[in-house]
Amino acid sequence: MDPSSPSSKILYPEWQAEYQAALLELDPKALFERVTAVETAIFNRLQAMSHNSDGHAERQAIEDALAALRVLKRDTLGFPDWEKK
Repeated sequence: MDPSSPSSKILYPEWQAEYQAALLELDPKALFERVTAVETAIFNRLQAMSHNSDGHAERQAIEDALAALRVLKRDTLGFPDWEKK
């Protein structure tokens, strides 16, 4: 990745670094741990933002990140596991 490209800039350090690490993780066990960490970081950030009416851009970025994490969990980690029973 080019460090000067807009996609590599961390605009929301409270959760975005964890998110980027999850996207780059190749080991499934470590990926599960990274996904859990980023979901926790996003939850904590949303809690911190809950009393603030602005932050629309960050909320949209969080929605996009959660959608990408759902795909990652489904396609790479095999979620939801209840379909395998």
